[in-house]
Amino acid sequence: ILYGPTNEELVTDIFRNSVKSYKSLPQLLYHIQWKFRDELRPRFGIMRCREFFMKDAYSFDLSDEDAEFSYNKFFLSYLKTFKRLELSAIPMTAETGPIGGSLSHEFIILAETGESKIYTDKRIFEVNHDNYKLEKDSLKKLRLEYEQFYAVTDEKIDNKEFNNKVDKKNQLETKGIEVGHIFYFGDKYSKPMNAAVDKDGKKIFVKMGSYGIGVSRLVGAIIEAKYDDKNEIMKWPLSVAPYDIALIPMINKNDSSALDKAININKELVKNNIDSLIDDTDENFSSKIKKMNLIGAPYQIIIGKKSDGDLLEFKEIGKEIENLTLAKIIEIIKKQKNLN
Repeated sequence: ILYGPTNEELVTDIFRNSVKSYKSLPQLLYHIQWKFRDELRPRFGIMRCREFFMKDAYSFDLSDEDAEFSYNKFFLSYLKTFKRLELSAIPMTAETGPIGGSLSHEFIILAETGESKIYTDKRIFEVNHDNYKLEKDSLKKLRLEYEQFYAVTDEKIDNKEFNNKVDKKNQLETKGIEVGHIFYFGDKYSKPMNAAVDKDGKKIFVKMGSYGIGVSRLVGAIIEAKYDDKNEIMKWPLSVAPYDIALIPMINKNDSSALDKAININKELVKNNIDSLIDDTDENFSSKIKKMNLIGAPYQIIIGKKSDGDLLEFKEIGKEIENLTLAKIIEIIKKQKNLN
């Protein structure tokens, strides 16, 4: 098995051998596969390692204007992706590095364990990308709105520029984790590799961009962003949680009624496409709670002495316990799943 560090040349070759007419443009190609990079200092578990799982996509357009539209579409789609993962990602202008090109943005989430130091204007968090449409002018305005605020990693920091552009009260210097990276490199690969289309009898080298998210790396980033180290609690975003809800019955060796109730509740949850995990061990109650807090299902139902009649002890991780009916609990979770 051979793992590549990135696939610009390979995908350009696929395009060159498959597409000949400008009428086939634009083209967006993507794949999800294992990659390898010779990291000098692998660390942080799956956060920064030599072998990782990655989604990368490539755009092919006829003109720079069309290519910019493709770039901006990914710019917005990445912001929406990270929002669905309940992460606040900041797009920052970045170096193009060995991939090259004229335009590049990293998407960074704030985390004290991050390997990148970031410098930004706090007002960048006020930008609402939900106000923008999937149209050329609208997407360009979105990118420019973000770019009006100073936001760079330590690779591009200019302290004088930072102090001139950002008032002291709005300056933020912290650490972050890169969760996505997009590039625009025009015909850097298409021209030397002869990836072109014919239009009006002329040979036009296609304009390209590439867009990547480290899927396995993102798992570690979510943990760093969502784990409460002080209280030893993990809350997975509902869109990627291994289970939607944990059922925690207080099991007595001489009384299986709580477990039976959990099994019946689970049947109703399954009917409503809600994934649940039942803790059917005979551990003490505090151990069960601690274990489920670490597993990180975003919701819990505690089945014990206070679960009489139709009311159940329901808890969203990080919030207070409520006494609700199963129907209401199902309604809450289904609503949140639809939002995600």
